[in-house]
Amino acid sequence: MKDKKIYIAGHRGMVGSAVKRNLENLGYHNFVLRSSAELDLRNQSEVQEFFRNEKPAIVIDAAAKVGGILANNNYPYQFLMDNMQIQNNLINESLKNDVEKFIFLGSSCIYPKFAPQPLQESSLLTDSLEPTNEWYALAKIAGVKACQAIRNQFGKDYVSLMPTNLYGTHDNFDLTSSHVLPAMIRKFHEAKLEGHTTVNLWGSGSPMREFLFVDDLARAVAFALENKLPEYLYNVGTGIDLSIKDLATLIQSVVGHQGEINWDSSKPDGTPRKLMDVSKMHELGWKHQIELKDGIQTTYQWFLENQDNYKEVKL
Repeated sequence: MKDKKIYIAGHRGMVGSAVKRNLENLGYHNFVLRSSAELDLRNQSEVQEFFRNEKPAIVIDAAAKVGGILANNNYPYQFLMDNMQIQNNLINESLKNDVEKFIFLGSSCIYPKFAPQPLQESSLLTDSLEPTNEWYALAKIAGVKACQAIRNQFGKDYVSLMPTNLYGTHDNFDLTSSHVLPAMIRKFHEAKLEGHTTVNLWGSGSPMREFLFVDDLARAVAFALENKLPEYLYNVGTGIDLSIKDLATLIQSVVGHQGEINWDSSKPDGTPRKLMDVSKMHELGWKHQIELKDGIQTTYQWFLENQDNYKEVKL
């Protein structure tokens, strides 16, 4: 298994780089990798040529256009179409070139806005989506169903992992496109440098959220790689959530900011709660290892060491 050629799509992103680091630690070494400058995954002919030439045995799809509420609201077409093109090309070429295992990574936003909590895999497509990220969610749902269709029709080991909200080293700290946790780290850090000025945060602070350190997702990917999972879709998370207000207090403490927090309730809250039911992965033998405070401390340390060149997404 460890000699097989593995293609990690999106290997330079937060998720893909964590997946690669973890697999290397486990002894995997035969990687085929391309940056987005070298291979545009939205371009069908480029992806076709890549698969014909490289013939990977395993494909891990960690490539996606991602962002928070602001980015999803402002660029709905790109979030729908770019993600559809990326995953359609990867999934179809994997099928045509007899890739034996395909691991598709999605997001908890595929589930309906008011699905029963904690979110179970069976809630998929049972109600309407959260409007602030429905474009991204629709694309990811299509990817999940494409992998399920291949699994059903061709009997191939194509599986989808749906992580909860991710954070960690190599995160995106650009305030126009980042997710809530890295955005808070940057805001509290900059306010501390400015003399502990007030930090303005979106919404009421009441929504409940669950967060998974990216290295734990990487371990779940390795688990899916080394085991044939019996179903087509699995949630990956901690099974523990907290309010955005409590998250802010925790990050404020880790960063060392001593000023005030102002909640702008005119801004959208998003989904009221998103907690994953991770019992299926637990039953198979996978469980997260890194608790939230430890993960935030690690992420903040990485931010401090890389703030001159941290990733800023240009949409």
